[in-house]
Amino acid sequence: MAAPAQPKKIVAPTVSQINAEFVTQLACKYWAPHIKKKSPFDIKVIEDIYEKEIVKSRFAIRKIMLLEFSQYLENYLWMNYSPEVSSKAYLMSICCMVNEKFRENVPAWETFKKKPDHFPFFFKCILKAALAETDGEFSLHEQTVLLLFLDHCFNSLEVDLIRSQVQQLISLPMWMGLQPARLELELKKTPKLRKFWNLIKKNDEKMDPEAREQAYQERRFLSQLIQKFICVLKSVPLSEPVTMDKVHYCERFIELMIDLEALLPTRRWFNTILDDSHLLVHCYLSNLVHREEDGHLFSQLLDMLKFYTGFEINDQTGNALTENEMTTIHYDRITSLQRAAFAHFPELYDFALSNVAEVDTRGSLVKLFGPLSSNTLHQVASYLCLLPTLPKTEDTTFDKEFLLELLVSRHERRISQIQQLNQMPLYPTEKIIWDENIVPTEYYSGEGCLALPKLNLQFLTLHDYLLRNFNLFRLESTYEIRQDIEDSVSRMKPWQSEYGGVVFGGWARMAQPIVAFTVVEVAKPNIGENWPTRVRADVTINLNVRDHIKDEWEGLRKHDVCFLITVRPTKPYGTKFDRRRPFIEQVGLVYVRGCEIQGMLDDKGRVIEDGPEPRPNLRGESRTFRVFLDPNQYQQDMTNTIQNGAEDVYETFNIIMRRKPKENNFKAVLETIRNLMNTDCVVPAWLHDIILGYGDPSSAHYSKMPNQIATLDFNDTFLSIEHLKASFPGHNVKVTVDDPALQIPPFRITFPVRSGKGKKRKDVDGEDEDSEEAKTLIVEPHVIPNRGPYPYNQPKRNTIQFTHTQIEAIRAGMQPGLTMVVGPPGTGKTDVAVQIISNIYHNFPEQRTLIVTHSNQALNQLFEKIMALDIDERHLLRLGHGEEELETEKDFSRYGRVNYVLARRIELLEEVKRLQKSLGVPGDASYTCETAGYFFLYQVMSRWEEYISKVKNKGNTSPDVTEVSTFFPFHEYFANAPQPIFKGRSYEEDMEIAEGCFRHIKKIFTQLEEFRASELLRSGLDRSKYLLVKEAKIIAMTCTHAALKRHDLVKLGFKYDNILMEEAAQILEIETFIPLLLQNPQDGFSRLKRWIMIGDHHQLPPVIKNMAFQKYSNMEQSLFTRFVRIGVPTVDLDAQGRARASLCNLYNWRYKKLGNLPHVQLLPEFSTANAGLLYDFQLINVEDFQGVGESEPNPYFYQNLGEAEYVVALFMYMCLLGYPADKISILTTYNGQKHLIRDIINRRCGNNPLIGRPNKVTTVDRFQGQQNDYILLSLVRTRAVGHLRDVRRLVVAMSRARLGLYIFARVSLFQNCFELTPAFSQLTARPLHLHIIPTEPFPTCRKNGERPSHEVQVIKNMPQMANFVYNMYMHLIQTTHHYHQTFLQLPPAMVEEGEEVQSQETEMETEDEGTPPQADIPCVTNASVSHELLASQPEAIPGQTEATSGQAGTGSSPEATSAVSEVAAAAAGSDTVPTEAGTQQDATSAPETK
Repeated sequence: MAAPAQPKKIVAPTVSQINAEFVTQLACKYWAPHIKKKSPFDIKVIEDIYEKEIVKSRFAIRKIMLLEFSQYLENYLWMNYSPEVSSKAYLMSICCMVNEKFRENVPAWETFKKKPDHFPFFFKCILKAALAETDGEFSLHEQTVLLLFLDHCFNSLEVDLIRSQVQQLISLPMWMGLQPARLELELKKTPKLRKFWNLIKKNDEKMDPEAREQAYQERRFLSQLIQKFICVLKSVPLSEPVTMDKVHYCERFIELMIDLEALLPTRRWFNTILDDSHLLVHCYLSNLVHREEDGHLFSQLLDMLKFYTGFEINDQTGNALTENEMTTIHYDRITSLQRAAFAHFPELYDFALSNVAEVDTRGSLVKLFGPLSSNTLHQVASYLCLLPTLPKTEDTTFDKEFLLELLVSRHERRISQIQQLNQMPLYPTEKIIWDENIVPTEYYSGEGCLALPKLNLQFLTLHDYLLRNFNLFRLESTYEIRQDIEDSVSRMKPWQSEYGGVVFGGWARMAQPIVAFTVVEVAKPNIGENWPTRVRADVTINLNVRDHIKDEWEGLRKHDVCFLITVRPTKPYGTKFDRRRPFIEQVGLVYVRGCEIQGMLDDKGRVIEDGPEPRPNLRGESRTFRVFLDPNQYQQDMTNTIQNGAEDVYETFNIIMRRKPKENNFKAVLETIRNLMNTDCVVPAWLHDIILGYGDPSSAHYSKMPNQIATLDFNDTFLSIEHLKASFPGHNVKVTVDDPALQIPPFRITFPVRSGKGKKRKDVDGEDEDSEEAKTLIVEPHVIPNRGPYPYNQPKRNTIQFTHTQIEAIRAGMQPGLTMVVGPPGTGKTDVAVQIISNIYHNFPEQRTLIVTHSNQALNQLFEKIMALDIDERHLLRLGHGEEELETEKDFSRYGRVNYVLARRIELLEEVKRLQKSLGVPGDASYTCETAGYFFLYQVMSRWEEYISKVKNKGNTSPDVTEVSTFFPFHEYFANAPQPIFKGRSYEEDMEIAEGCFRHIKKIFTQLEEFRASELLRSGLDRSKYLLVKEAKIIAMTCTHAALKRHDLVKLGFKYDNILMEEAAQILEIETFIPLLLQNPQDGFSRLKRWIMIGDHHQLPPVIKNMAFQKYSNMEQSLFTRFVRIGVPTVDLDAQGRARASLCNLYNWRYKKLGNLPHVQLLPEFSTANAGLLYDFQLINVEDFQGVGESEPNPYFYQNLGEAEYVVALFMYMCLLGYPADKISILTTYNGQKHLIRDIINRRCGNNPLIGRPNKVTTVDRFQGQQNDYILLSLVRTRAVGHLRDVRRLVVAMSRARLGLYIFARVSLFQNCFELTPAFSQLTARPLHLHIIPTEPFPTCRKNGERPSHEVQVIKNMPQMANFVYNMYMHLIQTTHHYHQTFLQLPPAMVEEGEEVQSQETEMETEDEGTPPQADIPCVTNASVSHELLASQPEAIPGQTEATSGQAGTGSSPEATSAVSEVAAAAAGSDTVPTEAGTQQDATSAPETK
C-alpha cells in the first residue's frame, strides 16, 4: 500500500515579512484602518494586485491571506464596487477574499449586508463568468475559484441577501432545462405542478423581452454549467499527462453537486435536472475515474454524489421513503421498461416476460441489453424519456457504452442504505486510516476539497442526519487512532531480522508483541444475514514489563477496544525512525483490525468475569485475552481470501495496541448511532422539523405550543411582590389579595394563554382590549402547608434576585416546548438551570427530568446548587464516573443512592418504633416497611380521624383554641420538637400546626412505602435499576455517558419527560441528539415535553482535534449553534455579575445587550483598584527576547520565551506585594506555552513559600467555564494571529477575569486583525508598557481609576521586569532577616545553624541540577529560615511584611535554571542591592555572567 505524501504545512508570514510586502505598502496607502489620510480609490490598484500578486503566484494562499488580513475586502473592494468599475480582476479579487474568509472560518457576508445594493449585479457577473469558455477570458483555475464561491453561496441560504439571488437558480422554473418529453412526464406525475407551470408561462409572457431573456439565462444556469463540466471532463486523457487545474475543477464541481443534492431547498427541483443530464453516467465512464493517482479523490466524491442522487426521500414533499416505497419505485421502473420492451422491441421478449427479481441485477441486465445495437438502445432510452427521440433516418450520436450504462445503472437493484450501514465494519482498517482524502493529516490547509460529509444547517431526513454524524464521528475517532498507532508502533521500533522476520528494538507502554493469535469461534449468521453473529479469538502476550504497566494490561475490562496490527518491516536492525517521513513504509505496516475485549483467561482457559470477587493471581508473565472481532470485517476478509486468493489477515498479527479508556468509547457511540438508525427513531413531532432545519424555527417556542400551561407555581423564585412586578416589565400585575401583609411569596401566576395559531385579521376595535388582556398577570400568593414542628422541616429557599430576562428563561423552561437560553459569561446560567429544575419538580411531581452536561465539572456545580434548594435528596441520581469529584459527603451515584435508601429506611423505621412506643401500641410495627404501612393504616389514621372529629368546627359555636392542644394524640412523639408546639393564639394557627405535625408523620410512611421495593429486591444491581426507573425524579449524566449507555437505558425501560442541557454549545451535534432518544416511544409517540438548552455559542465550540473535520465538515458546530443560526428564538441573559464593568466592555460587544448587575458597581471589591498596578486591565507589548519571538519545536506546539518570562515575573511581583497566589491564574492560547510557563514557575517560585504557585496554568480552551480574580494571559504568536482569530476564543479569554486582566502580546500583529478590533481598540487605548506602583501594598484603599499617591514606574521590557522582581525579592529577604536579628533578639546560633543547613541543601540541589550555585535566582538561602521564624512569631510582624510573607506556598527552596540567570543578567546591569554576607554573591554574580 502506497504511503500518502505528507501535505505541506502553510507557514504564516511574520510581521516583518508582512511589513515588507508590496501589498502591505499599498494597504498603508489606500485602505489600512489605522491610516488617517488615505489615497483616493484607483481601479488600477485592484488590477495590479490581481495580476502581480494573485495570478502571478498561482493564487498562493500566503498572498491571499495577507490581502484578506489587511481588510482589503471590507475597506477597499466592496466599499468601492459598482457596475461601472466591475471587471474580471475586480470580480476575481472579491471571490478570492470571500473564499479565504470561509477557509479561515471567519464571517464572510457581513460586509455585503452593510452595502447590499450592487450585490445582484455582482452575482449575475459571477454566473456569466462561470459559464465562460475555458480557453477564453477566464482560465480554468479562475473558474475553479468561481465554483468554490458559488458553493459557499449555496451553503449560506440563511443569509437573506444570498438566498434572494440563489433562489432564482434553483426554483421550479429551472425545469426549462429539461428535454420536453421528460418535462411532460414529470408534470404528468404531479398534476399540481402543471398548474404552477402554466402560471410561470403566463408570467413569462407578461415580461419585457430583455427581462425574460435574463430570467431564462438564470433558470438554465445549472443545466448549462453541467454541460460545460461534461466538456471539460471529456477532455481528460486516459494516460497522457493532465493539468491539475482540470482535475481540481472536476473535483470542485462534483463537490458543488453534492452540496446541492444534500440540501432539500436546492435539491427539490435540481435533482430532476441532474438526473436528466446523466451526469453520473458520464462521470463513471470518464477517463478521470480510471486514472489511479489523479482520479482517486474524484472517484470518492462521485460515490458520495451517487449516494445522494438516489437518496431515500421524496424530492417534492421532503418525506423520507420507507424500504417498501423504495422497492415500489424500483419495481415501477423495471415494469415500465418491460412494458416498453413488450410493446416495441420484439428482441427483448425474454426480458419483458421475466419476473423482476430475475432481471434486476447488473449482470442479467448487461446480458440482456448488451447484444442490442446502439440505435435500439437509444430508442429504448427515448421511450423512457431519458434521451430525445431518435429520427428514423439517423444514427445515434451516443456511443454504445454510454447507452448501455444509462439503462443498466437506472434499473439495477440497489442495496438499501440501512443494509449498507449494517454490513459496514465499525473499526477502521489501514485503508481508511491512512487515506488522506478521508482522514487528512493535521496539516489540512483548507485549499482542496475532501470526500467528507458536511454538517450545515439542514439535513434531508433523520437518517441523513444520523448518517453524516456517524461517518464524521467514525473518521474523527480514526484520526485519533492513527495518532496512537503511529506513536506506539514507532516506539516499538520494528526492524527486519537477519532471517527476514520481525524484531522489536524498542518498547511501548500501550502496545505489546503478540506471542500467539487464534480464532476460537465463528458463530452462525442470523437468518437473512450473511455475516457471523460473533467471532471470538484468543490473543496471547508476554507481560515482561514493570508492575504498574502490567497492572494496566491486566486491568483491561470488558468492552475495551484494542487494535491488532501486522508489521513487516523492510529496514534493517538499528535504522532510525524519522517522524517527518511517511510512517507506513518505515515500519512496514500491512494490516490493522479492531477488536473488543471480552476478558482475560485464567489458568483453566475460562474468562475472568468483572465483579466484586478478587481476581485470581496468575503465575508467570504470559497472559491470554479473549477478544470479539468485528463480524462484518471478518466476513469481508474471508470472502476476499476465498475469492481472490488473498492471504488470511488473521494469521499475520504481531502487535496488539490498547488505548486510554477515556478516549476509547468511539465504538459504543457508533453502535448507538447505528442502533438508532435501525429503530423507528421517534423524535417528538414538535421538534422533528426544527432538528432537520425546516419549517418555522419558532414553532416549538412555548407561545406556539398547543399545550401551553396557564397557571404556574413559581415557588421560591421571587423574593417579594416588588421583585415579581419588576420581573414582568410592561405587564399589568393583578394580585388576588389586597392586604400588603399577605402579598408574600410563594406566588402562583396565571398568564393569558393564546392558542398557538393567532387570527390572521384582528378586529380594529378589539385590538386594544386584546393587547391589554394579553399583558395582565393574575398573581395569587399561597402559603406552603406546614411541614412539621422541627426546624429541618422548613423548606430551603432561593436567595437570588433574578433579573427579568432570567425570569423569562425560567418561565419558558417551565412551559412545554423548546427553550434556548444564551448565557454570556457571568450571567448566572447555572442558577437559572437549577431554578427551572426545582420549579418543574414542584409543579409536576410525577414528571422526571434528565440533566445532561458536557463535563463532569459542570454537572457537579449543578448538583451542588440543586442540593441547596427544596428538593428531596431521595429523588436525585447521578450516573457516570464523575460523582467521585462532588464536594459533598453524600454519594449520588447509583450504589450511593441504594445505600442512602437502605440507611434512610432504617432511620424511618426507628421513627415508627418511637411513634409506636409513644402511642402505647404493642407489637413490632417497625419490623419492615409493610408492617409499618399496616400500623399507619390501623393505628395512626384512626387516632387522627378521631382527633379531627373532636376539634372540627361544629356549626355555629366558635371553636375552642385549647381543644386543639388538649385532644392532640401525638404530644409524646413530638416531645423532642421545639416547645411549646401550639402557640394558643388562634384556632386556625394551632390547627395548621396540628396538620403540619400529621404531615410530618404521614411523610415517614409515604417514604417507607416507596422504599418497600428495596426490601423485596435483594441484589444491589436490581435495587439500583429500580431507583433509576421508578424512584429518581432528577437524573443527571454527561452527554458521553448517555451515548455509551443508551442501549442499556432503553432496555431497562428508562423514562423521562424533560431534558435540561447545560453547556449545550460545547456538546457535539450527535451527542446532543442522542439524549432525546434514551427511552422507547409510547404508542409511537415520544413522551418528551420540554427541552431546555442553556449555553453560549459566542464561546468555544466542541473540541475537534482534526482541522479538516473542524473546518471542511463543520463538525465543531453544536446543535445549539445550528438552532441559533436557523433562527430558533432564544432568551438572552443580559446582566453579568462576574467582572468589573470595564473588563466586561472587552467582550460585551459580542452580545445583544449585555449589561452589569448593580453589585458590580456597588461592592467594594469591584470599586477598589488593583494594588501595585495602575490599570485594572492592560495590554503589554512584548518584543523579541534575544532575537526570538514565537518558536515551534513541534508542529502547532508554539512557545514564546519572552512572554513566558514576563508573565511569571508579573505573577511573582503580585505575590510579593501580597496578592494570594490562588487568586491568580495564568492562561495562554497554546499548549506549548502552557508547558513552558509551568517549567519556568517550577524553576523560579513553585516551591518558594513567599510566592507559591498560581491557581492554574492552562490554556484558554481548558479554562472555559471557570474564572479567577486576576488573569495573566499570554497570546504567544508573533508571526500570524493563529486561532485567536476565532472571536469565540477571544471572548473566552477576555471573560475569565473578575478584577484584573493583563495580556502579553505582540501588539503590532493583533491590532490589525479585523475580527478582534472591538476588543483591541479598547486595549490599545491604554499605554502598551506595564505601569506598576511597587510601593503600594495589597490590599489598597485606592479607588479604581483614581491617581495613586505612590510613585508609578513604567516597565519597558521583560528583562527590566525580571531584574526589578529580583531586586524586590532580595530587598524583602534582607529586611525580613534584618528585622529578626534586630528586634527579636534571637540567639545567633539558631540563625547560623539554620543558614548553614539551608545553604548545604541548596548547594546539594544545585550540584544535582548541574548548575553553578550562584545561578539561583531568587536566592532563597535566608527566605526559608525567615519564613520559619515568621511562622513562630506571628504577632510581632509589621503589616507590610506580614501581608507579603504570609502567602500560600509549600516546599523549600526553588531550583533555578541558567535561563533565569540570563534573564536577570540581561536586566541587572549595574544595579546594586543592599546586601548581607549570605546574599552578596548572588546579587553581584549576575553582571559577571552577562
